[in-house]
Amino acid sequence: MTKAEVTAKTVAIKHITIRSTKSFAQVREKLEAVLPELDAQIVEQLSQSDEQAAKAYEDAGPKLSIFLVRDHGALLQIAGGRRNAIQYEIGNPLTASKMTRHRLAAALYAPLRVVLFEDVDGRSVFEYDQPSSLFGQFDDERVTEVGRYLDAALEAALLHAAD
Repeated sequence: MTKAEVTAKTVAIKHITIRSTKSFAQVREKLEAVLPELDAQIVEQLSQSDEQAAKAYEDAGPKLSIFLVRDHGALLQIAGGRRNAIQYEIGNPLTASKMTRHRLAAALYAPLRVVLFEDVDGRSVFEYDQPSSLFGQFDDERVTEVGRYLDAALEAALLHAAD
């Protein structure tokens, strides 16, 4: 007899695409200038329950940071040629904690994933799943509310980079 239980639920996810006439290099450079790399110090401070540092970060820190950058385009070398395609993990550790304290499973989507790639016409394209639709599946308004905040913050940053 198995002790594991598996459940499944189908959820609706809103997928967002932002196209830019700017080059891949221009959009990438602007995004990486607008969103700083994650400050590892804040992660350490949060893990030590440093409330003063958390408050200072919330008041004066960036809304979003880049946690990780993956060159997905390099993987395509095996399939006939490298492409311009970068996958980003973008988020805010404080914002994540505001969701995961209520629903730990929300950590599945925090930080958020965004892909920037160059299409066949040489235009830059961002694609991502809308945060509120990802986090809405947890049926907790506290989590969904943070997702709506992330909708606006992420869209603003990506539109700024694409403009």
